Amino acid sequence: MITKSAAELGRLMASGELTSEELTRACLAQIDALNPALNVFLAYDAEHALEQARAIDARRAAGEELGPLAGVPVGVKDNFCTTDFPTTCSSRMLEGWVPPYDATVVERLRNAGLIIIGKTNLDEFAMGSSTETSAFGTTRNPWDTGRVPGGSGGGSAAAVAAFMVPLAVGSDTGGSIRQPGALTGTVGVKATYGGSSRYGMVAMASSLDQPGPCARTAEDAALLQEVISGHDPRDSASLDLPVADLVGASQATDLAGMKVGIVTEFRGDGYEQGVLDRFHEAVELLREAGAEIVEVSCPHFTYALPAYYLIQPAELSSNLARFDGMRYGLREGDDGTRSAEQVMNLTREKGFGREGKRRIIIGTYALSAGYYDAYYGSAQKVRSLIQADFAKAFEQVDVLISPTTPTTAFKVGERTQDPMSMYLADLCTIPSNMAGNASGSFPSGLSEGLPTGLQVMAPPAEDARIYRVGGVLERALEAKWGGPLWREMSQPEGSKVVL
Repeated sequence: MITKSAAELGRLMASGELTSEELTRACLAQIDALNPALNVFLAYDAEHALEQARAIDARRAAGEELGPLAGVPVGVKDNFCTTDFPTTCSSRMLEGWVPPYDATVVERLRNAGLIIIGKTNLDEFAMGSSTETSAFGTTRNPWDTGRVPGGSGGGSAAAVAAFMVPLAVGSDTGGSIRQPGALTGTVGVKATYGGSSRYGMVAMASSLDQPGPCARTAEDAALLQEVISGHDPRDSASLDLPVADLVGASQATDLAGMKVGIVTEFRGDGYEQGVLDRFHEAVELLREAGAEIVEVSCPHFTYALPAYYLIQPAELSSNLARFDGMRYGLREGDDGTRSAEQVMNLTREKGFGREGKRRIIIGTYALSAGYYDAYYGSAQKVRSLIQADFAKAFEQVDVLISPTTPTTAFKVGERTQDPMSMYLADLCTIPSNMAGNASGSFPSGLSEGLPTGLQVMAPPAEDARIYRVGGVLERALEAKWGGPLWREMSQPEGSKVVL
C-alpha cells in the first residue's frame, strides 16, 4: 500500500477500496520501523494523525466531495509554523516552541484534507546541503544509510523515499528541495518565487526562500503544488495569478514542439562521470519524445555560487537577529545578574550551531559599513546578470536542463570540515533561486547504485513546463527500467534500508 503514488491512494480512497485511517496506520508503522535508523521525523503524533484520518473518512462517508489528496498523509519540513507540533527549525534556539498560528502552506494542506503526520528534519534554519547541521542529529539517506540525503530539506525527501509518507513539503533557498530530491531518487520542485506563500515559514533569506512539493512522481508533486499555491495577501511577495493546471501538464505524452536548452556551463570539471552519463541518457530520451535539443550558454551562472553566498548570509544575518533571547525561544543566563547584552550573547552562543554562526558572521560582515557596496551590492549586480542570462535563454528555448547536482549522495561526515565542498553541492540549483524562476528535479537513473537527478528550469509562472518535461521523462525511464526507479531501493544490498 505505502509504495503506491499519492494519486493512486487518493483514487483508492475515493472509490471506497481504502480508508485514510488504514493508510495512515501503515505510514505510522513505517515511521516507527525506520525513524530510529534514518532520523527523518523530529515530531509525529500517531493518535493525532489517526484523528485527522477518521475525520476525513467520516466526511467521505457522509457524501462530501473531497479533493484528490484528501486523506493522504504528508510530512512538513520543520521550518513551517504548525499549531499542533513544535516548530524548531532543527535549532536549539527554538527547541520545544509551538507557534500560535499555522503557516499558509499548512492551512492549505489542512483545507485540502491532507493528514499532517509530523515535522521533518532539516539543516539548522535551512542552512546546509546535507541535513548534518541539525541540532537533533543527522538524517540518513534511505538508499544508503552511510550517506546524506541532501539538504537542507533532507528529512522531507528521505520521508518520501523511505515510504514513510507519500508526500512532503519543503522549502528551497538555494536548492533545498531539488538537491535532496536528486540524492534520494524523488521529485522536488521549487515553484516560481511568490507562487506559494512564505507566510508562517521561518525566514532564512527572504528574497530566495520558496516552499515546494516533495513526491515520488511528477503527478504527485503537481497535485501537491496545486494545493499549496495561490495568492496570499499576508505575503508581500505573493503573486496574484491563477494556479496553473500542473497535473494536466504532468500527464503529457510527448514533447513535440518544445525546445529544450542544455546549459553549457553546467557540465565539466567536478561532475561525476555517472551523473553526466545519466544526464546524456535523459537528454536522448527527451529527444526521442519530440523535443528539440539546443545548446545554450548562460555565462554568468558561473558567478552564481559566490554571489549567493554573500546574499544569503546577509539576509540570514538580518532575519536571525530576532533570535536574541528576549522575546521567544531559548533564553540563556537570565539569572538577574547579567545585562541584556550578556544574556543575548549567551543565548546565541548556545542556541546557534557552528554553520549558523559562520553564515551570520559572513552576512554581518558583508552588510557592515564600508563593505556593503563592495560585497552585498556587487553580489546583487551579479544577480541581475544571472536574471538577464535566463531571460535571454528563454527567448531561445522553452526550458533549460542540467544535472541537478554534480555528484551522487556523499558519505556522512565527508564534507563537514570543508564548507566550500559542501556549498558546491548547490552549484546547479542556485541560479534559479537568484532569478526567482521555476525549477524542479526529477529522477534520471542510478550511478553506482545511487540516484541522480535531472533539473528542469522554466520562466517565472511557467511551472507547468517543468511538469510536462518531468512527466515525459518519468514515463520514458519507467519503460526503460520496466518500472519505477525506487523499486531498486528495496533490494537488501549493502547498507540500504530494506522496505
